[in-house]
Order: sequence, then C-alpha cells, then structure tokens
Amino acid sequence: MKRIFTSPVLALLFRLILGVTFLYSGIVKAADPMGFAQAIANYLILPDVMVNASAILLPWIEIVTGGSLLLGVLTRGGALVSSVLLSIFTCALLVSLIRGLDVACGCFSTSVEAGSITGLYILRDMVLLGMGIHVFFYENGLASVGTLFKKTMFQCEN
Repeated sequence: MKRIFTSPVLALLFRLILGVTFLYSGIVKAADPMGFAQAIANYLILPDVMVNASAILLPWIEIVTGGSLLLGVLTRGGALVSSVLLSIFTCALLVSLIRGLDVACGCFSTSVEAGSITGLYILRDMVLLGMGIHVFFYENGLASVGTLFKKTMFQCEN
C-alpha cells in the first residue's frame, strides 16, 4: 500500500493537476487585474496599499508555478511555491468564513457574482495542498522536460 502513495506516477498525476490548476487560475486573474484586485480587497485582509501589487504579481506567480509543474522544470520549487500559496489561500478562506464575510473566492473567476466561499473551497485547497506536498517529496522527473534536457545534455557530453 505504501508503494501506491509514494508512486512517481501518482506524483506525475498530481503535478499535472496542480500545473493545470495554477496555470488556468493565473491566466484568468492576469486577464482581469482590476477584477482580481477587487476580489482581494473583499477579503479585508491586506492593507489597501498591497491590494493592487498583489493583484498584479500573484497571477504571474501562479502562471510560472503552473508552467513549472506542467513542464517538470524546477518541479520541487514549483511544488513548494504551490504549497505555500495554497496554505495562504486556505487561511484566507478560513478567516473569511469565520468572520462571516459573504465574498466570492476569486480563485477561478474575478467576477463578484461567482458565488460565495464555502467550506468546500477550504477542502478543495487542502486536497490540492496535499498534492503539492506529495509532488515535493515523491516527484522523480517522470515525463518532465527537465529530465529530458538533462538526458540530452549527458548524451551530448559522451
């Protein structure tokens, strides 16, 4: 049973799921920075002076992280960044639910009509966080551009 949970194939599956998730999420947010800034502001967590910078930077961090995971380039770094971001997102969702805020998540849509956050959003982010941690520890370069590049470089040297 332990072999299933430490499987490189499972890590590849998780890596691809996280990669697509972060790439898609980042692209949606990058396409509408003003809408995403409003979604961030609605959480009432960040000071106003940090909202716009966060709305501009965060989508690009997500896009680079998603690309890293999809391509398998600097995968452990991508897994670490995704895990840190998911921890932050989970905390923000939890704090907002505890405070009773009726806000849209801003996760995959910048629309304020996207629907209010629920406990299912927290569960989703925790599952994704578990995937990120798994990738960090068990990913071995299966089906990655990084491994392909290393193999090609090694063959050229011989």
